[in-house]
Amino acid sequence: MAQRTVLVVLFDHVQSLDVTGPVEVFAGAETHTPGTYRIRTASLDGAPVRTSSGLTVVPDRALTAVPDPDTLIVPGGPGTRNPDPRLTEWLRAHGPRARRLVSVCTGAILLAGAGLLDGRRATTHWAHSGRLARDHPAVDVDPDPIYIRDGHVATSAGVTSGIDLALALVEEDLDRDAALSIARHLVVFLRRPGNQAQFSAQLAAQTARREPLRELQRWITEHPGADLGVESLAARARLSPRHFARAFRAETGTTPGRYVDRVRLEHARRLLEDTGDGVEEVSRASGYGTPETMRRAFVKALGTSPAEYRRRFRPAPVH
Repeated sequence: MAQRTVLVVLFDHVQSLDVTGPVEVFAGAETHTPGTYRIRTASLDGAPVRTSSGLTVVPDRALTAVPDPDTLIVPGGPGTRNPDPRLTEWLRAHGPRARRLVSVCTGAILLAGAGLLDGRRATTHWAHSGRLARDHPAVDVDPDPIYIRDGHVATSAGVTSGIDLALALVEEDLDRDAALSIARHLVVFLRRPGNQAQFSAQLAAQTARREPLRELQRWITEHPGADLGVESLAARARLSPRHFARAFRAETGTTPGRYVDRVRLEHARRLLEDTGDGVEEVSRASGYGTPETMRRAFVKALGTSPAEYRRRFRPAPVH
């Protein structure tokens, strides 16, 4: 395979992990298979940039001085809120020339601003998906997956999902063994295909303001197999079912039923990934009651059965 150039765009207030995560993956691939990748970084004028965490990163050169790359990576960060118009114009002109165009986190907002996501399905960090959809109605925004491939364009969710996407690209270029070797070196699991949802982020984002409801949320998470109907939860919160349902939705942004569904799916997913428990045992422990009920929930949320989910996402033993 001919050596491929990976170019990472830098700008002030970029999220440092959006940059270094994918860079470490491609650098690992170059170590694994020398001659595979040439990694370059560039800012508008070639000047150092200051990341959102205060680190200073010195790019290799100016964007105007780099040839069109094989893979163009656009990271996110607070600097995407008011981008330099010159950066938007550069992306509009050069983005379509890359064989693969990739964004990490809110880097999707920069791609959308350059018109590069129009008519495409895309994702970004769950906390910014509403903004992306509102400001760019021509983009089909899906806030759930950790990354999405649409043709030659790939967009990813929060910061660590950039590592998942980079591993997928390396696996595409080389093979699964190479990607697995890199994942092990970085101490991450090669087990998160793009259709895996941003479960934990969604749950963490919906914390009630009042202590009784916050405590109830914690209790639900710790007891997914319990009776989690509205009447039972309302009694535990010492509220009438009607008052409880209204208060829960007002403070968490979702209904009790939907919250319970997410908790149970999260719990079942982790048992399938991390234990050898049978599907029937997992379904009972997660509150589904029967394997068929759990299967329907998995198909609806993830488009796959529990058995297939385990086969694809549970890491193979490391010998």
